[in-house]
Amino acid sequence: MRQLRIVLILLLVAASTTLHVLPLLLVALVKALLPFERLRLAANSLLTGLAASWIGFNGWLWDTFTQTRLIVHGDADLRMDGHYLVLANHQSWVDILVLQKVFNRRIPLLRFFLKRQLFWVPLLGLAWWALDFPFMGRYTKKQIAKRPELAGRDIEATRRACEKFRAIPVSIMNFVEGTRFTPGKHARQSSPYRHLLKPKSGGVAFVLDAMGQGLHAVLDVTIAYPGGRPSLADLLADGVPEVCVQIRQREIPTELLCGDYQNDRAFRARFQQWMNGLWDQKDTDMAALLGEGERLSA
Repeated sequence: MRQLRIVLILLLVAASTTLHVLPLLLVALVKALLPFERLRLAANSLLTGLAASWIGFNGWLWDTFTQTRLIVHGDADLRMDGHYLVLANHQSWVDILVLQKVFNRRIPLLRFFLKRQLFWVPLLGLAWWALDFPFMGRYTKKQIAKRPELAGRDIEATRRACEKFRAIPVSIMNFVEGTRFTPGKHARQSSPYRHLLKPKSGGVAFVLDAMGQGLHAVLDVTIAYPGGRPSLADLLADGVPEVCVQIRQREIPTELLCGDYQNDRAFRARFQQWMNGLWDQKDTDMAALLGEGERLSA
């Protein structure tokens, strides 16, 4: 029964994806041929509308085929015309579905920084490209040590993406830990946090530097699974009893909007101190969401 349920849902997702991506690609092609910037910007609303419809269908599947309770704290005052940097912890592929369900049609479409290899995912890779999702090399330290110029490619890709985002309402999504949480990774890092990996500040710093005053707030999102970290198959099989989410809307410190994160050691230390403060609070929020600490504060 579990396998039949998963196959059925995946078939519905595949059908919905095909029905949404084909017109999305057509609109993207027309947009690329339009001669005027104003017309190209107008096409963006059609593209994001198709993406929101696809996400909405996935949300309907969640509500129809699972009994998973989604409990959200602090989601007031969200704006569709906002310019947000969304930061979240990362435990499972389910996190992406959670974020989309919580924020769909409440803030601008979430845009993720994706590994370049994901461009080749059937249909979805082209859809992400059409929606201006930035594709990154994600080079290893060993690769960068051999070829230092590779580090600059991702920085430049970030700047190009942010230039596009300046003209439209946007939500730039960043899983700051850089990878999904596992107990093994937690132990190898000697992470000072009970429920989190160490935050990686560089990507956040590059976005804030590139966007400048173009962002008006950070949405600091904490996702917790009281029943344990689930797989995507667990969600599809209705094996996730509850998901808890805490959203904290934060002002961006003006002194962090411009600075040389790579070369200015003092600025980098201040930036990392700010990120570590966010992660201290997030670890406390995780404990509260999991029922291990005091109740959540505002």
